[in-house]
Amino acid sequence: MIPIEKVKDLVKRHDSLEKELSSGKIDPKLFATKSKEYSNLGEIIMIAREFINFETEKNDLITIAQDKSNEQEIVDLAQMDLNELLKKKEKNENTLKIFLLPRDEDDNKNAIVEIRAGTGGLEASLFCADLFKMYEKVCSKKKWRLEIINISKSEAGGFKEVIFSVNGDDIYSYLKFESGVHRVQRIPETETQGRVHTSAATVAVLPEAEDVDIEIKDSDLRIDVFRAGGPGGQSVNTTDSAVRITHIPSGVVVSQQDEKSQHKNKAKALKILRSRVYEAKKRKKDQERSSNRRSQIGSGDRSERIRTYNFPQGRVTDHRINLTLHKLDEFLSGEVHEEMNQALRLKEQNLKLENLNS
Repeated sequence: MIPIEKVKDLVKRHDSLEKELSSGKIDPKLFATKSKEYSNLGEIIMIAREFINFETEKNDLITIAQDKSNEQEIVDLAQMDLNELLKKKEKNENTLKIFLLPRDEDDNKNAIVEIRAGTGGLEASLFCADLFKMYEKVCSKKKWRLEIINISKSEAGGFKEVIFSVNGDDIYSYLKFESGVHRVQRIPETETQGRVHTSAATVAVLPEAEDVDIEIKDSDLRIDVFRAGGPGGQSVNTTDSAVRITHIPSGVVVSQQDEKSQHKNKAKALKILRSRVYEAKKRKKDQERSSNRRSQIGSGDRSERIRTYNFPQGRVTDHRINLTLHKLDEFLSGEVHEEMNQALRLKEQNLKLENLNS
């Protein structure tokens, strides 16, 4: 049973935001955030009002149905309306339960994704590239904007590391389930005996931190500039354009040398650094509230093995929910990635409902 006060608070918040947004006096920095909150509440407000008015409507219909002076037709209609009202109340209560579930405060943020080759040498770097292509296709399908921040290529043509940002609507709520170790089982091109090898890549999905999310003081940063390296010839940068930024309090270090401009490299490095520092603080807070961790799918720890891509059998398995899809090619092309993601979201939702009811 949902406490009616919680539902009344939703209506009050909706009305308060409506007045604030229409007043024209709202802080421009908060306008986008509050507009988003108002829009989200708008999806549930009618149901919330119906839930609040349920007892009054129910009592009115009971009064009519039990009034012996009324004609039988009126009594029957009142009873039918009462039955419909009870069904509607149950449906509304389930909808409100899901809406009131504790949300990750970062769900509506953009994301920074870091993919790194793990065990498996050159084969791992090729798999790292395969994962990047998969996310590229998912982003294209969802009309999200993907921007590469940094790429380090391997001799085999794969990636030792690739870092990119994704912008759009509710990015982190979707991509957060990708954090962890992704394992691949397949026959490498260099394998002459036809043996299946196991390699891995790690994926870290960070909520993109804004200035309002975390304060990073200039005095907490050490910025070093150096000459960007390269394979030789014309590609070697002849100016000190590469940047290394160290966040002294946390020890987080970010290097960036993709751009020829020191200014652009610094901006990209700060973007990554801000998100890494924010994620570290978020992780620490989650650990302190460890009792809430069971409401999440996996720990979000990049050292946790979350998924296996088995090429000989054409399957992909998510170990957190024990779901196997025999559609590996379609999954890597981004076509059925949504199917896996929906299953992960549903499982997390059920865990949160269990916590809410316990």
